[in-house]
Amino acid sequence: MIDDDLRASRLTADKRPELQISFEFFPPKTDAMEEKFWESIGKLAPLKPRFVSVTYGAGGSTRERTLRMVRHITSDTGVPAAAHLTCVGATRDEIDEVVRGFAEVGVKSIVALRGDPPEGIGKPFSPHPQGYQNAADLVAGIRKLGDFDISVAAYPEKHPQSGSWDEDIDNLKRKIDAGANRAITQMFFRNSDYLRFVDRARKAGVKAPIVPGIQPIHSFKQISGFAARCGASIPDWLAERFEGLENDPDTHALVAAAVAAEQVTELLDEGVTEFHFYTLNRSNLVLALARLLGRRPD
Repeated sequence: MIDDDLRASRLTADKRPELQISFEFFPPKTDAMEEKFWESIGKLAPLKPRFVSVTYGAGGSTRERTLRMVRHITSDTGVPAAAHLTCVGATRDEIDEVVRGFAEVGVKSIVALRGDPPEGIGKPFSPHPQGYQNAADLVAGIRKLGDFDISVAAYPEKHPQSGSWDEDIDNLKRKIDAGANRAITQMFFRNSDYLRFVDRARKAGVKAPIVPGIQPIHSFKQISGFAARCGASIPDWLAERFEGLENDPDTHALVAAAVAAEQVTELLDEGVTEFHFYTLNRSNLVLALARLLGRRPD
């Protein structure tokens, strides 16, 4: 029997460990999507996240929208905004110009990623001849341009293009050693994968925080398709929970909430105190998960 007094998820506010949370959004493509975007930001901002990040398309395809979103988040909500930045399809000078643009609008946090090639996830990556060669190179370049808070990516199930675990962890260490403040993981659904990954990284000398990236399942079909493309696995038990719910959105939503709640409370009980949520520009499930973690609107 598990003693509830030893579980962080069962502690009251005065005894609960201090938590850090952050949220990820993508730039909306239409006026209706933008309205939903700002509605979700408005609901999550009172939770006082460490930052709200906005993704950045390959080759800068959403650069202007990303810049506009992070500028308004910073100025209108008071919540720190983090802009995603990739190495794909741009020279060093072009990327440096983007970084300076972020600084000019008050953005002090950057999520630095190698990025996926325009041909799609899983295709060979070829750096621009005059560009940053990889994520570690990009981190070092950003660090030279200013005092930014820099996050990088980590892969609990190993990056699909890593030849071995040693290669994967070495790559993470290079990014941290180049000046990154933390790593944020790709989505995962087996907490044991994340915990083993953290253990591997610590044994390799990585001391920076490794923040679990949590993906609430608003649509199992959508998430499982994306997982297949990016190398994240869907456990059989998870697929079974959503089986037959394609035309039952109410039950699907309840199962999704239960799955996400189970994941975050287990991680909290394992001593995890930092969480990054992939919102898909929605707030309802993330608000509930924040409450389970003990975070209340200010």
